[in-house]
Amino acid sequence: MRSLMIDVSPLRSSPEFRLVFSARIVSLFGIALTTVGVPWQVYEMTRSSLAVSGAAALVGVTTLVGTLAGGIVADRYDRRKVILLCRGTAAVVFGVLAVNAAIPSPQLWLLYLCVAVNGATAVSQSALMAVTPAIVARDQLAAAGALVALSTQIGAVVGPSVAGLLIAGPGLTVNFGLCAVASAVTTMLLWFLPPLKPVGAPTSKPLESLREGASFVARNRVVRGVLLVDIAAMLFALPQVLFPQVVIEVLERGPEAAGLLYTAPAVGAMVAALTSGWTTTVRHTGRVLLIAVGFYGAAIAAFGLSSGLWWALGFLAVAGATDMISEILRRALLADATPDHLQGRVSSVWLAQATVGPSAGGVEAGVAARLLGPGPAIAAGGVVCVVATAALASFLPPLRRASLHTEEDAEQPLPGVAEHAPMEPEVAGHESDAR
Repeated sequence: MRSLMIDVSPLRSSPEFRLVFSARIVSLFGIALTTVGVPWQVYEMTRSSLAVSGAAALVGVTTLVGTLAGGIVADRYDRRKVILLCRGTAAVVFGVLAVNAAIPSPQLWLLYLCVAVNGATAVSQSALMAVTPAIVARDQLAAAGALVALSTQIGAVVGPSVAGLLIAGPGLTVNFGLCAVASAVTTMLLWFLPPLKPVGAPTSKPLESLREGASFVARNRVVRGVLLVDIAAMLFALPQVLFPQVVIEVLERGPEAAGLLYTAPAVGAMVAALTSGWTTTVRHTGRVLLIAVGFYGAAIAAFGLSSGLWWALGFLAVAGATDMISEILRRALLADATPDHLQGRVSSVWLAQATVGPSAGGVEAGVAARLLGPGPAIAAGGVVCVVATAALASFLPPLRRASLHTEEDAEQPLPGVAEHAPMEPEVAGHESDAR
């Protein structure tokens, strides 16, 4: 049973990872408050869902641009400084949102401007993801991925509920004010990180640097395979946009059932994260990743064929659990297969894909539902995900054979670990200067 529990060894062995993990939980909590607060205020001011969707589209575009730019920046400059600048900017943005909500006549244009700037601070996401291999030992990458994924689920479960209570009680000003405080606390925590300069920073121009990253992704069959598997799941087996239609037309239930459908995958993911200790010691990482994605597609297909609420919830919980396992292993394999000087750009590609993929998958699901109906469309998407994953396993043997536990690398530190290990005298000096 002990081997099943989530592995917290990265928190014990790496002071830097403890800082990043703590800062991430606080940051995600604050961000969750804005994901509820901004749409609510826009609708309250305009009574227009189109205006709300406009704000969502704006943040989506700026987040995508910020993520791709962040990959280039994170591979050129001290990642600590990049993260601090972006998180500090986010704190200011949330402070402006709080002030705008407090004035007698809040300005819609100012709210949109804040949303756009906040999306651009996604530069720090690429940098933050890129530092993990430099502060965590190779045999702890899967454990670190599980902890990062768990922090995401904690923010997703707790943040929106608290935001609803705050908006209904003290109001939007307090909601956005807490966002600003959370970002300020995040910045202070990350201030104590040592300098995290990329090893072998590129000297080429930004566009050439971006091409270099894209070329690496195209050439490295493990990295390319991980990204393609991710696309297969997001494009064909992401049915959330069809939940309202499924509830009304298939399950013949009300809005309370829709809430349960949205919650079920998160519950499964949380359970999988808390029992993910075995992912640290699994020898055939790539093979297990492919199996997890295959089971995810099968669970989605079974959900599409379900006609009862409890069966639907059960299959969605299984889908959430298998998706969590695949995310843990995807993070670990990407970090392990990517050289330090390319970590930022590869991370930005993955994060950009996570931004665009759900939107494309939603469009595909909507079109399929019009042609086949919601249940058959979801089931067909799950089957296509399974088939696509099997095809990728067949055509990409390096991904199938990928492992985080090769004998020749078992005792070798990751690129950048030696430079940033907390026991080094040089780092201790930098850390004291930072304090």
